[in-house]
Amino acid sequence: MAITSSAKKAHRSSLKKRVFNVRRKQDVDNTLKKIKKLVSEKKVAEAIKLLPTAYKALDKAAKEHTLKKGTADRKKSRLMKLIARTK
Repeated sequence: MAITSSAKKAHRSSLKKRVFNVRRKQDVDNTLKKIKKLVSEKKVAEAIKLLPTAYKALDKAAKEHTLKKGTADRKKSRLMKLIARTK
């Protein structure tokens, strides 16, 4: 457990930030899962409609440092590859 007052404050702030990070990461995961499910069901047109929301979630996560920029870029690239393969 934190001893100094500054360490206690840092711990409190990290717990608050954790809520935002978990929520943002869940947004990314849920959106990617929806798109992959649609692609596996051969509903490519619907998956393409969800792409902007996936890009938005990934970009926002990268901007807030929940994900690294390279990770977000890689996920976007692989998502497009997946959709392009099934067209």
